[in-house]
Amino acid sequence: MSWSNWSGSVGSTAPVLRPTSEAELGQMVRGATSVRAVGAGHSFMPLCDSSGIIVSLEDMAGALTVAPDRRTARIPAGWSIKRLTAALFAQGLALANQGDVNPQALAGAMATGTHGTGPELGSLSTFARGFRLIGADGEAVWCDVDTNPDLYEAQRLSLGMFGIATEIVVDVIPAFHLSERIEKKPWGEVRERYDELVTQQRHVEFWLFPHADSVILKTLELTDPCDPPRSTSDVDEAMFRRLLNLGAWVPPLIPTLQRLMMKTDMDGGRRGPAHAIFPSDRTIPFEEMEYEMPRAIGLETLEEVVGWIRRKRLPVAFPFEYRVVAADDIWMSPMNAGPVAAISMHQYAKMPWRDLFGEAEAIFRAGGGRPHWAKRHTLKRADVDILYPMAERYRAVRRAADPSGKFLNPHLAELFS
Repeated sequence: MSWSNWSGSVGSTAPVLRPTSEAELGQMVRGATSVRAVGAGHSFMPLCDSSGIIVSLEDMAGALTVAPDRRTARIPAGWSIKRLTAALFAQGLALANQGDVNPQALAGAMATGTHGTGPELGSLSTFARGFRLIGADGEAVWCDVDTNPDLYEAQRLSLGMFGIATEIVVDVIPAFHLSERIEKKPWGEVRERYDELVTQQRHVEFWLFPHADSVILKTLELTDPCDPPRSTSDVDEAMFRRLLNLGAWVPPLIPTLQRLMMKTDMDGGRRGPAHAIFPSDRTIPFEEMEYEMPRAIGLETLEEVVGWIRRKRLPVAFPFEYRVVAADDIWMSPMNAGPVAAISMHQYAKMPWRDLFGEAEAIFRAGGGRPHWAKRHTLKRADVDILYPMAERYRAVRRAADPSGKFLNPHLAELFS
């Protein structure tokens, strides 16, 4: 196997090529019958598999260029979010929001609708203002709201089907600092006060172990400038890893282990530049499914899924993660129908997950949920058409940009060919 994703569950035997220039990339694309781009491999779906070649832009030359008004920056698309945000901070700038990990390539994060949390903050895709792409013919093309506008609208959440982005112009804001607070709270209290909490802090999220009655509540608030934190993570994974391994060995112990773990001290927090506080180390491999639910029924849906797990005493070892995300107008975004509650369901990579996710997905779909494109789902073409009114226009733009389907693979062809 030449390439595999972060959890090791998705792989490809296609060769991985690393161009160092746009000209070299164009030559590779021009000569390929099938090509997919890869970033950090944080997708749990077979988005990067290819019957031809896989290209990584990690070695591409490029530099960050800040616009004179300091409201946008032109960024190499293959840069990781970690590299990008450090470079922005050095110039007194920042992204308005981030997710909770930062190794992903900027292009990959935008192409899949990756998001953080915040009722007024959209996904990373909403920050994009223009793209330079290498098309199926190996030539460069620019798109924004005025130039090739349909291509731009589709490329905002592209799944890598419209070309390979080499540069992206994104919105930026003045650098800011955050104070993180981690607390253990009763689930009933957080359930009752969640909407109030969301209006009080810039960012609020929580983790709920399905067999425990407390949650780990995380809030982020603006704070005065301060030094970077010593810790690169919001929680200590060491004890959790030990309990996961014990639970994988004896699955019936999982409910008891979760309740015991939630009796330990969880309180803590960090302060520092936003780009150092948003992300945390995540070193324990897992599989993940995430559904974006209409925000009005998010907590109700989470209760329903957790109730199903408890009734059957199912061995779900990881906690659920719960966040809110603002609405957007992106054609294939799960957030384009209104603000959402993002419910992430995880399972330890050493344990069975497929049947569990399948049953949970039925609950999410019954409530009108839409899956995160990079996380486990079983959507078919007909499902895409029902969930996304712009799906056929999206496909038409794809056919125009890539008539031979060079940027497709079997998974994407089933949905969008």
